Amino acid sequence: MLYLIAQYFHFEGLANLIRYQSFRAGAALMTALVIGLIIGPRFINMLRVRQGKGQPIREDGPQTHLAKRGTPTMGGLMILIALVVSMLLWMDLSSPLVWACLAVTGGFGLIGFMDDYDKVKKRSTAGVSGRVRLLAEFAVAGVAAWIIVSQINTNLYVPFLSGRYIPLGPFYYVFAAIVMVGAGNAVNLTDGLDGLATMPVVIAAGAFAIIAYLAGRADFAHYLGIPHVPRAGELAILCAGIMGACLAFLWFNAPPAAVFMGDTGSLALGGALGAIAVAAHHEIVLAIVGGLFVMEAVSVIVQVAVYKRTGKRVFKMAPIHHHFEQLGWKESTVVIRFWIVSIVLALLGLSTLKLR
Repeated sequence: MLYLIAQYFHFEGLANLIRYQSFRAGAALMTALVIGLIIGPRFINMLRVRQGKGQPIREDGPQTHLAKRGTPTMGGLMILIALVVSMLLWMDLSSPLVWACLAVTGGFGLIGFMDDYDKVKKRSTAGVSGRVRLLAEFAVAGVAAWIIVSQINTNLYVPFLSGRYIPLGPFYYVFAAIVMVGAGNAVNLTDGLDGLATMPVVIAAGAFAIIAYLAGRADFAHYLGIPHVPRAGELAILCAGIMGACLAFLWFNAPPAAVFMGDTGSLALGGALGAIAVAAHHEIVLAIVGGLFVMEAVSVIVQVAVYKRTGKRVFKMAPIHHHFEQLGWKESTVVIRFWIVSIVLALLGLSTLKLR
C-alpha cells in the first residue's frame, strides 16, 4: 500500500526511500516485530480462554513435556497476522512471485489451522489425517509452482558451480511442489521444543533475504554467477517480515513458552521458505541453509523405515531433538545447540554465492 502511494507521488521527497527494497525490508521487519509484540498478550489470553486445556501433549513423548499441559496453541496466527499486515504495507504486490509465496504461506497456514483446531476440539494429538493434509498441501504448492514457473525457467541450478544446471522441463512443477511441501513438513517436525523451530526459521529467512535480493539484481547475479530472477528482490521483504514476526513470537515462546505456534505457524513458515527458495532459484541451497529441518525430517523417515523393517529403533525417539532429550540433554541445551547448528549451516549456504 505504501509503495503504491509513493509510486503515485513519483517517489518524491521522503517517499523516495520506499523505492529501495533494502529500506522496505528493514521497515517490514520492524513493523511485523512491533505488531507481534503489541497483539501478543491479548492474543495469547484469547487463545487460553477459548482452548481451555490448551494443546494436547503426547503421552508417549518425553515425560518432561507433560508439565506443558494447558499451554495454548495456534500461536502461528499471531505470526501470520503480523506478517500479512507488514507485507500489505511495504511490499510491491504487482509481482506474481510475491503472490505465489504469499499463497503458500496463507494456504499452508490454513491447513495447519484446521489440524490444530481438530486436535484441540477432539483433545487428541492425531489431528487431520496425514493423507488429507498432504493432498491439500500439494494442491496449494501445485498452484504456486504454476505461477512461479510462469516467471522463471525450469532449470535446477547447482550450487558451487557457475552456470551449471539440470534442465528438468515439465518435471520442475513436481519438483517445486515437493520442495514446498517438504519444507513445510520439515519445519513442522522441528517444532517440538520451546523456541526450537522459531530461531532457525529466522536464521534461514535472513539468509534467503540476502539471496533473494542478490538474485533480483542483474549486476550482482552476473558478478556472483547465480541465476538472475527479475523482481525476486521483493521476496527479501517477505523474508524480513518473517524474521520480524518470528522474533515477536519468540518473545512469548521463549522457555517456558506462554504459547505454541502449532501447525498453523510451522507449516506456513516452512512452506514460505520453500516457495521463496523455488522463486529465487536456490532450491538446493535451501537444503543447506535449512539443514537442521532436513535432519529432523530424515530422522523421522529413518526411524519409521527401520522400525517397520526390523522392529528396532535407530534413535531413542524421533524427531532427533527428542533423541538428545532422552540422552539427558536439557531442553534449553538442545535448543541453543540446534540454533548454533542453524547459524553454521546458514553461513555455509551463503558461501555458495561466491564459491562458483
